Amino acid sequence: MADVVNEGARGLGAWHIPRSRGAVSGLLLMLLGIWGALIPFVGPYFDFAFTPNSAWTWTSARFWLEVLPGIAAFVGGLLLLASTNRGTAALGAWLAIGAGAWFIIGPTLAAPWHLGSIGTPLGGSARQALEWISFYYGLGAVVLFLGSTAWGRLSVRGVRDVAAARRHRERTALRSRGGREETLAPPVSEPQVYPSDRPSSAPAPGAGRPTGVDSAGSDLPADGRAGAYGRHRRRDNG
Repeated sequence: MADVVNEGARGLGAWHIPRSRGAVSGLLLMLLGIWGALIPFVGPYFDFAFTPNSAWTWTSARFWLEVLPGIAAFVGGLLLLASTNRGTAALGAWLAIGAGAWFIIGPTLAAPWHLGSIGTPLGGSARQALEWISFYYGLGAVVLFLGSTAWGRLSVRGVRDVAAARRHRERTALRSRGGREETLAPPVSEPQVYPSDRPSSAPAPGAGRPTGVDSAGSDLPADGRAGAYGRHRRRDNG
């Protein structure tokens, strides 16, 4: 019976997912993308920047190494936050993974690929370390982690995905019938999606009891009239 139910649930949740699946990761990625794209332009107001120390100065290095991956992280987070399609959300997760990786390796490839001059960080050694972490390496590690986590969650089809897909399919079918209310299928439970190895039903009371034997182990007449037989026994004992 469990295999039959599981067969009915197969295919549900393959593409449709709850909107909350990537909400937190998507929101954080959007905020980090905004930070990565804007910090090189607003950081000079606080002497927290790489040279040239001038706000809103456009350079090729700022575009390739900070603005472009920041936009990719923001778009990836937006797709994760808003999409209920597994494929679209997975695209957002991969955009975030690529943005995080580029934040990390971009400064190393800037000179060989002629992407422009990064400049030098301002301040003392502690501030310079914080600027490297905030602009590139630490920012990229967090974005990469969030994107990978979102992708890992999207790669698993859970019970909530199946239930959400079934509700979506039922609402679509109801709208196609002109809004007529009909009896909908019961919600999907975890044993239906992941059937256990235990027996699907317990044996009925009295199952396996030999014919002609009551619950106390006494013999019954061959015709099975236990009620009359019991009354005769009580009358004889009385």
